[in-house]
Amino acid sequence: MAAIGIVGLVKRFGAVTAIEALDLEVGAGEFFTLLGPSGCGKTTLLRIIAGFERQNAGDLQVGGRLANDIPAHQRDMGMVFQNYAIFPHMSVFDNVAYGLRQRRFNRGEIGAKVSRALDLVRLGGYERRFPDQLSGGQKQRVVLARALVIEPQVLLMDEPLSALDAKVRVGLRRDIRLVQQELGITTLYVTHDQEEALVVSDRIMVMEAGEIRQLGSPREVYEDPANLFVATFIGTSNLLDGRVDRSGGGSVALALGARLDLPDLQAADGTELHLALRPEHLTVLDDGPVPEGLVALEGIVELVSYLGSQSRIAVRIPGVAEVVEVEAPSAAPASALPSGRPVRLGFRPESAFLFAAASGERVR
Repeated sequence: MAAIGIVGLVKRFGAVTAIEALDLEVGAGEFFTLLGPSGCGKTTLLRIIAGFERQNAGDLQVGGRLANDIPAHQRDMGMVFQNYAIFPHMSVFDNVAYGLRQRRFNRGEIGAKVSRALDLVRLGGYERRFPDQLSGGQKQRVVLARALVIEPQVLLMDEPLSALDAKVRVGLRRDIRLVQQELGITTLYVTHDQEEALVVSDRIMVMEAGEIRQLGSPREVYEDPANLFVATFIGTSNLLDGRVDRSGGGSVALALGARLDLPDLQAADGTELHLALRPEHLTVLDDGPVPEGLVALEGIVELVSYLGSQSRIAVRIPGVAEVVEVEAPSAAPASALPSGRPVRLGFRPESAFLFAAASGERVR
């Protein structure tokens, strides 16, 4: 049984449609992420599921039960907010115990449950501290413990890490995933951070303008994007222009002059295309002949950025609007290329994603 089921959900704010006829199922125990840019409808959807907003049309089921008219406090959900929302005058213990006291658990049960919840989020021993004695990451762990201590059917998380610095964010997202797996709790997680979504999720729903643009595993949405929006929103994609031309010497003619042979291309002759290449699909070629099976592009090194084990090489190619980015191991000679040096890049045609320029839909 799906933990959450949504059929035909519509949400409008006046004349603006925030969510349009959305259907969705989230499985029990699944870590499901709503990913998209600001204003795409992901937080609105989460608030409807939580009961803080009411849809204009459509049905919401939770655990097989119609939840349209169930108040937020009766939906058996825990909520983790972006801005902590903890009580500054209460200790860590009292903050976490708040929901249990509202549900009238006895003192012994409260103590045991709070202790377990704090241990889960690695805050055992912090019971008597107050929020002004905690770091940002510790405050968010308190919020997580408070959401988990009531043992909800569903955990909802709205941009929980966006206010934290990078190192704390990486550590906390790992712990959130580990706790979720240990408890097996169904989790809906909202973020605009693509890396965060790829790391923590079982499945990702990529949203744009209130609609689902793709739904799949992290690997699927990165390695097999359904459309140009997903290809450019998740990860980095280098875009080259071209058109379908089967007149000879291949099926695609790039605006730069190169031709690609892609027999499985599903587009009519003359269709204008955007070709997308991930940085890892490009390689810096040496001065010898172009290896068989590769297409070569010529440009000028603009910048090399050191990223630890990898370096990112930005290459300016005449006729391409944006710089083309290439990944190379930092130990490789290419990572030491000086700015202004001519360079050749190579890629295999089969590594490219192709999209119709007019619609953005995938044609290969």
